[in-house]
Amino acid sequence: MASSAAQALFDLSHRYIQRYKITHDSLPSNEELADMESECVQETRESHVLWQPVQREHWASFDNVEKGIEIDIHDDIKAFYSCQYSADIPVVWRGESATLLQVWSDDDFVRLQENILGHLVTQRRLKLKPTVFIATTDKDMEVISICNLTGNVLWETLGSKKRQVLAVSLEEFLNDLEPEI
Repeated sequence: MASSAAQALFDLSHRYIQRYKITHDSLPSNEELADMESECVQETRESHVLWQPVQREHWASFDNVEKGIEIDIHDDIKAFYSCQYSADIPVVWRGESATLLQVWSDDDFVRLQENILGHLVTQRRLKLKPTVFIATTDKDMEVISICNLTGNVLWETLGSKKRQVLAVSLEEFLNDLEPEI
C-alpha cells in the first residue's frame, strides 16, 4: 500500500486536530454525524459529537469496486480512504478552500464505494480517463480527484475533460494543504 500517502494524511489530520484544539479548546465538533456511530466519537453531547481521526488497524478493501468496474484502483486512492476513520476535513490549497472527504465508519465506506463505482461508470460512459474524487470545492461541479492511471492530484470539472494537475502525488498534495478552522 501507499504508506507515504497514508502518513501524509495522518500528519494533516494531526495538524487539523491540533489547530482546532488551539482555536476552540476542544476536539472538533460535528452536528451532522451526531446520530451515526463511529470509532471517531470521543464524546456525545446534546446535538453534536466531539471526534478525532482513528487509524485503522486493517485497511479497508476496494475489491468490490475493482471487480465491479474491472480496473485496479490506484494505491494512493486506497490509502486515502482506507487508512483511517475521520469526519471530513476542511483545508486550504494555495488560497482555495476544499473539504477532504473521509470515511466515518464501515457503513460510510460501503456508501463511498457505491459512489466511486457510479462515478467510474459515468466516466467510462463519457470516455474520460478514470479519476476518483477526494475533495469537494466551493464550486458545485468541480472536485479534487486522483487520476487512477498516474496518481496525479487534479482539479476536475465533473463530466468534462477539463482537468488541472495540482500535484504529481497525493503525498505532495496533502503536505501542501493547510487545515482550515
